[in-house]
Amino acid sequence: MKKTFVLDTNVLLHNADSIFSFEDNDVVIPIQVIEELDRFKKESNDLGRNARQVARHLDKLRETSCLTKGVKTKTGGKVRVVVDFINNLPPHFDMKVVDNQILAVAKFLQNEESKNTIFVSKDLNARIKADALGLKVEDYETNKVNFDEMYKGYKTLEINENELKNFDETGVISSQEDFVQNEFSILICGNEKRYARYNSESENLEGLKYHDRYPWGIGALNDQQHLAIDALLDDKIQLVCLVGKAGTGKTLLALAAGLQKSVDDLAYKRIAVSRPIMPMGKDIGYLPGTKDEKLANWMMPIFDNLHYIFDNYITEGLPSDHLDLLLKNEKIRLEALTYIRGRSITNQWLIIDESQNLTPHEIKTIISRAGEGTKIVLTGDPNQIDNPYLDPSSNGLTYLMERFKGQPLFCGIVLANSERSTLASLAADIL
Repeated sequence: MKKTFVLDTNVLLHNADSIFSFEDNDVVIPIQVIEELDRFKKESNDLGRNARQVARHLDKLRETSCLTKGVKTKTGGKVRVVVDFINNLPPHFDMKVVDNQILAVAKFLQNEESKNTIFVSKDLNARIKADALGLKVEDYETNKVNFDEMYKGYKTLEINENELKNFDETGVISSQEDFVQNEFSILICGNEKRYARYNSESENLEGLKYHDRYPWGIGALNDQQHLAIDALLDDKIQLVCLVGKAGTGKTLLALAAGLQKSVDDLAYKRIAVSRPIMPMGKDIGYLPGTKDEKLANWMMPIFDNLHYIFDNYITEGLPSDHLDLLLKNEKIRLEALTYIRGRSITNQWLIIDESQNLTPHEIKTIISRAGEGTKIVLTGDPNQIDNPYLDPSSNGLTYLMERFKGQPLFCGIVLANSERSTLASLAADIL
């Protein structure tokens, strides 16, 4: 039975191609959604680009037939813009609110045309109100993964003494477990631990080369950090995802390894650091100063980690002096994600912090900017999302972890233990 999907504005702003994602079913776009999209079309961010792309899609469909009557798509469905409707909502719904007008369109279609009408929105409150009105409700599920079953990047294996001895001698061990390329293993034999990574060509687990290094004085404090350091320092790995709660060392390890590879080893021209601008107050544009001065306010967590590294590694001078010198010489550069589209970033160690606040499309945009010799490190905690239209299952970091697993250039690790302090660890667990 055909379904009628009524799309909320946020679905189209999330993915401009969403109108073609419902196979042979009918897609309805209320005229109020078109008006809302019009408010975003001049913006230079992804919301503006998606708003403009939706307008292009609809204009192309309009050329073939009348949108208010419905235009057939290649998948056998129809896309229709609804202009006229009868308001069937309870009287306490304020019809000056655009969200309520969109819900009224969905309710009208359910009453007049199809009981199989489904309201699709990424707005939690809109979905709750729609459900209260008796509408069928869905989140936009494309590019969504099961967060509870997300790829962790490693497995723990129990081995016997003979296997441990053989691994110590050869650096190789076989396993009957199903591994993907570059998936790690924590090998346990009594009180002994070893670390390995799966090589799909040899079909064996092979000992790590870099896990016991101390880039700029920062060493591993737990098993997962050993794995992370190995992935960060291995030049064959060009994309690393570090996922974990606050205090697990994601950003600290990414910066320490970046300093080692770019300042000491000169393997990269510089460290470029960026974070999504998800303000709780005023947007970055209302802050005073130049781009770098504005970004400095958002980069304080990065500076805090750099100061910690310098405090422990530099024996002469003040940490702030060393940081100022690296910034002046552009060995460390602050980047605004807003301006990354269209660029080609070559020979850089690129850190995207707090990347759980990015959509899958934004993650794709960033990674597709990587030129020759660039390594990208994404860090984030899917349980701390500030973007109102993302959740642990639909954000770009989680999506990337699941889609890239098994790729030869990729390593992803979920860091489990907070090492910031006993208090921070307790807060992350119980609050």
